[in-house]
Amino acid sequence: MLTERTAAASQRLDVRDRIDRYLHESGLAERHARVVPLTGDASDRKYFRIIPDEEPSIVLALHAGSITFADLPFANVAELMQRIGLPVPAVLGHSDALGILALQDLGDVTLQAHLGASSATEHAALYRQAVTLIELLQRRGEELESDRYLPYKSAFDVDKLTWELEFFTKHFVGGYRGVTLSPAERSTLADEWASIVRELATEPRVLCHRDYHSRNLMLSDGSLYIIDFQDARMGPDTYDLVSLLRDSYVDITDRELDELVAYFLALTRCTPDGGADQFRRRFDLMALQRNLKALGTFGYQTMTRANPVYIQYMPRTLRYARSNLEKYSRFARLHDLLASHIEELQ
Repeated sequence: MLTERTAAASQRLDVRDRIDRYLHESGLAERHARVVPLTGDASDRKYFRIIPDEEPSIVLALHAGSITFADLPFANVAELMQRIGLPVPAVLGHSDALGILALQDLGDVTLQAHLGASSATEHAALYRQAVTLIELLQRRGEELESDRYLPYKSAFDVDKLTWELEFFTKHFVGGYRGVTLSPAERSTLADEWASIVRELATEPRVLCHRDYHSRNLMLSDGSLYIIDFQDARMGPDTYDLVSLLRDSYVDITDRELDELVAYFLALTRCTPDGGADQFRRRFDLMALQRNLKALGTFGYQTMTRANPVYIQYMPRTLRYARSNLEKYSRFARLHDLLASHIEELQ
């Protein structure tokens, strides 16, 4: 029986063998290409930068096994994003047998990483650019709606939104904080979740990236590119804007938030039902759901996947959640219940 160390070594050999075979088949091996491992995402994919002599580098995405490129959600959604006119990495090649995609290399600078070195003017310009891309995604996404594309076949409906809030209960409240809720508390949470998701599920539905935040926006040659879009689906018109402006990974001031929400509404050239104040109320409701779901993900990654990197992002996310719990009287019961177990929400 293989030990864990032996199994890991065998897997590393398998990965390198697949890369070497792809380099040979694509002709890159003849250009003395260097192979540099990259930090992966939360999926089972592994990423490597291939640096040939005197040619632009590319990125290889290695799946766990063989693939059928035409059936990949990534390929389907990438085609849609390109038709919309969004800046996404180009697919440069693939090998179904080896489970490899070759992608345009956008570098290593995410919007999150760049913000620490940018001026206030650059910061504002990049966020306006990011908001402009959301408007384009929604507008052209509506025009191109077709069953040919996977995102139009799934949505943030009652079941999905409820599942996400229950994920928070299970993996953050219970899993990470070790709280055992009483039957009465669970019943109260179920009522609160139902109230939130019923309202969110009836909001104007548009094409959503689903995870549109500073770590999924790459800065390359001064422009933003969008990555990690394969799970796009239909959802509330506030969803991607919330993901960007109530981002667990960066601080957005209240003034910046107000200005960027107003900028988005100006781009859409329409007054939402109830006006700007009603849109902001819907935005805050979406933000609460999204932030609680993020805490569930962070708890899951920490406790189930033994990946503690997300702990550092919990305080900011809890602060965002507390702000909206305190802002609206409708959340008084939910606020009291959660604050009784989670000190940061008091």
